[in-house]
Amino acid sequence: MDNTDNSLKQSLYAKRETIHPRHVTGIFATLRVTAVVVLMGIYYGLPWIPWDGRQAVLFDLPARKFYLFGITLWPQDFIYLAALLIVAALSLFFFTAIAGRLWCGFACPQTVWTEVFMWIERKVEGDRNQRIKLDKSLNKKHKVFLKTVKHGIWIILSLWTGYTFVGYFTPIIQLGYKIAALQTGPWETFWVLFYAFATYGNAGWMREQVCLYMCPYARFQSAMFDKNTLVISYDSARGEPRGHRKRSEDIKTAGLGSCINCKLCVQVCPTGIDIRDGLQYQCIGCAACIDACDDVMDKMSYPKGLIRYTTENAFVSGETKLLRPKVILYALVLVAICAALIYGLVTRDAVGLDVIRHRNVLYRVTNEGLAENIYTLKVLNKDNLDHTFRVAVTGLPGISLREEKEVFVTSGHVEEAIIAVLVDPVDMKSPSADIDIQIISKNNPDLNATAKARYLKPR
Repeated sequence: MDNTDNSLKQSLYAKRETIHPRHVTGIFATLRVTAVVVLMGIYYGLPWIPWDGRQAVLFDLPARKFYLFGITLWPQDFIYLAALLIVAALSLFFFTAIAGRLWCGFACPQTVWTEVFMWIERKVEGDRNQRIKLDKSLNKKHKVFLKTVKHGIWIILSLWTGYTFVGYFTPIIQLGYKIAALQTGPWETFWVLFYAFATYGNAGWMREQVCLYMCPYARFQSAMFDKNTLVISYDSARGEPRGHRKRSEDIKTAGLGSCINCKLCVQVCPTGIDIRDGLQYQCIGCAACIDACDDVMDKMSYPKGLIRYTTENAFVSGETKLLRPKVILYALVLVAICAALIYGLVTRDAVGLDVIRHRNVLYRVTNEGLAENIYTLKVLNKDNLDHTFRVAVTGLPGISLREEKEVFVTSGHVEEAIIAVLVDPVDMKSPSADIDIQIISKNNPDLNATAKARYLKPR
């Protein structure tokens, strides 16, 4: 029984084999490096950009303010966050439908940080063969020294990553002074260390394991593929039968295909798969195998494209339809939502007004014979400054307030005010009518809001 259990465990759980990706150059490698530089520059650079005496991008949770350059968002503006998440999801569907796992291969944080960590690894330990040799080396002093240097740089970069992450929520310069003085709060300390640990673990140790076993996208990506989706494919009709040969040897005479079985496509793959076995869920679409194979084809004086971006239909009929109903629909919805999001941000009001009728008393008649309706105003100030708002009413002849009303609202808060509106019933032709209640900032008349209310007269 014990032997059976052991054999079952061995079949279910395979020991991880360390992958040593080979360095590769080419057009896709250049695009990948460019994406890494741009994305890392944005991540590490944004918190250091000043804007109107503050940090340009800051999510100030205690004050419930979210600064995005010249825009200040409040918790009431979470509708924009929902729209942004919808845009992100649709963008993933759109690009996946066109060219497979572009996100995974070029823009995913796991890919970006892993690229940086592998670059550090190559600089310290050397390229693939040198790293393999180092792992097998019996020279413990040399191995320990290089491993210590590598992990030391990794840890420093991870801590800086965690510091930058928290710098989006606590002003980054202020956070730096706190860390230097060992005065960070418990949550700041936790998130700096947690994010640093996650970066170090995922990009330094787990790497392809995150893509293969932890990321759900690898499992449901095929649902977004169709026969016209561009994916990285090996042209088996051209490449087989594979085999070694001299550069000057005629492949037709030798009965061989274009693949020389150098296995460079496997050696450069960050997940360790052989693309010649067909499309696999482990492929993250980084296109490193394309660069490696094209380089070999150049050296052999063969046409490039043995491994290339292509579609299933292209293999069968030689035709590819990138513009198809699904892609067009994604594009139209994306443009519409992005336009609505931008319009909403540009035209959003810095002040909000809600009017609630007094529920206990619909109306009453004053000693002067005037009809009086009472309303509760809720004034939201989404501006960066405190404001005093003057209340005005219009919409009926002779309409007025029983007494002048001003509401002081601090930045980012809601204040209530009760107003009494007077109208001579003689001036009303119907039992009820719409009126406009307006609030106007005393120090900035352009900051105002108007809300409709229903006015009732005695019957």
